[in-house]
Amino acid sequence: MGTESIVLYKLIVLYMLDRVNFTLTNSQISDFVLEKGYTNYFTLQEAINGLIESEFVYVSSIRGASHYKITYKGEEALSMFENRIPYAIKQDILDFFEKQQINLKKETEIQSDYYLNDSNEYTVSCVINDRNEPLLDMTISVPTHGQAQRMCDAWAARAGDIYAHIMHALGEEQTPQK
Repeated sequence: MGTESIVLYKLIVLYMLDRVNFTLTNSQISDFVLEKGYTNYFTLQEAINGLIESEFVYVSSIRGASHYKITYKGEEALSMFENRIPYAIKQDILDFFEKQQINLKKETEIQSDYYLNDSNEYTVSCVINDRNEPLLDMTISVPTHGQAQRMCDAWAARAGDIYAHIMHALGEEQTPQK
């Protein structure tokens, strides 16, 4: 594999991250690159790790999944070298996003995670982001690992309903009780 190839894979990743206003997971990026047969999984991971080391991409871990976001430095690099990405590949990326847009947004806008806290309980964090701004950010303590895991799973499936319920409950005028 030549240096030109690895540079192209890095540019593809930067271009993908630059075209969305939210993070992409490792599996979302891999699905596209591997589906198109541009390279194999290990070469792609090498390209991504190079982008992280160069501080062109920021990585965060949410429930064990790596989420990537382009940095300002990455945007600058992309603007200088974007012309090296063939038009056909750019079009493939845009078509992929058009086809997958709803799934991509849903996976990254609704997030949950948990950790063991100092009280030996589990802190569960449930978030809904709208264009990288928190719409709802909720933290709850639960006594068991199983409860924490079930809450995160339920959040993924029911966040929209829960948000609507909270907004209705808080927005509804209460009449004072006598």
